Amino acid sequence: MKSIKAVLILLVLILFLTVPSYAVEDRYTRTIEVFLKSDAVKPFFDDAYGYAVFPTVGKGGIVLGGAYGAGRVYLRDKISGTSTLMKVSVGFQLGGQAFSQIIFFQDKRAYDEFTSGNFEFDGSLSAVVITAAAQAKTSTQGNTAGASLGPATGTQAETSYTNGMAVFIHTLGGLMYEISVGGQKFTFTPID
Repeated sequence: MKSIKAVLILLVLILFLTVPSYAVEDRYTRTIEVFLKSDAVKPFFDDAYGYAVFPTVGKGGIVLGGAYGAGRVYLRDKISGTSTLMKVSVGFQLGGQAFSQIIFFQDKRAYDEFTSGNFEFDGSLSAVVITAAAQAKTSTQGNTAGASLGPATGTQAETSYTNGMAVFIHTLGGLMYEISVGGQKFTFTPID
């Protein structure tokens, strides 16, 4: 497990070291713009206490799998820190996938819980998967935040917070049998 984690971290570090800083900034802006195009996601930007954005999360596995992504945490619309997402999983899984993920915090309690330093999603949290053209019905472990959605700019589906958080995923590419947010671990580093 440690070797998969080390390889994922090394790949992400190489990516970040070769990308100019203005391109990194633009990547966060583009990711937020993609989520803003969804009528189901847009209200969360208006009402959330804060949110975390992960422009690219890489995930892969053959029985043993892992995922890694680096992101930013926002308090209202101001960057409050950075975050990393990691997950190691064992079980039936096959393939590789890249996706963007955004986590909305309903209130100060949820924001404080996430930014406490080390936070982990339990298995009861679901994610809504959106695409640029059409959104898909996907529930990843539970049924509270799953929805069947129309076009990204079409009708709004009923989507709500679970334990003060709502998670949306935008698939960038790849094919993988398993996708879940349960078991994702996060670190948080505040900006001075």
